[in-house]
Amino acid sequence: MVKKVLLINGPNLNLLGTREPEKYGTTSLKDIEQAAIDQANSKKNGSEVEVFQSNTEGFIIDRIHQAKLGGVGFVVINAGAYTHTSVGIRDALLGTAIPFIEVHITNVHQREPFRHHSYLSDKAIAVIAGLGAYGYTSAIEYALNY
Repeated sequence: MVKKVLLINGPNLNLLGTREPEKYGTTSLKDIEQAAIDQANSKKNGSEVEVFQSNTEGFIIDRIHQAKLGGVGFVVINAGAYTHTSVGIRDALLGTAIPFIEVHITNVHQREPFRHHSYLSDKAIAVIAGLGAYGYTSAIEYALNY
């Protein structure tokens, strides 16, 4: 069976590599996405990773809805700031019933108090925070073997 994973990145993650490198590192989103695609391809079992990034909440919700129709079996999502504000993204994930992992590059619990709450984590299979770009590698590996 082909395992299709959707990697979603939310607002401002398109700036990775140049945005506050002391917090987020110097790896670009393009590099993270390509590494995830390569990781799936290395399985040699037909697995694939699709990637999507948007700064717009509604586009992220629409892409989650499309994922269900497109046979996506697992979502890895870094919703960025929408993690702390979007009931809509939560409802889209729950409405499609696709299992998901929440990823954050930084340890959000070491940051501002408003970042400590997530609308996603209580429904996520797992939450990975603070491992930098490696968090994506871990999440994709889990998703491909789920």
